[in-house]
Amino acid sequence: MEKEKLTGIVYECVRCGAKVPSDELELRGGEIKCIVCGYRVLKKIRPPVVKRVSAK
Repeated sequence: MEKEKLTGIVYECVRCGAKVPSDELELRGGEIKCIVCGYRVLKKIRPPVVKRVSAK
């Protein structure tokens, strides 16, 4: 699988698992839909940043 540098908000299709960048959705008219399978349920991928909270 080809690796691409995804910038901005990235969504993941619940059905097929394809990564859909937000700028790709804007190019397609702002419609919330997977670019691979056409499914309309996408979830936002959380960034791999760990939050550290001090426990006092």
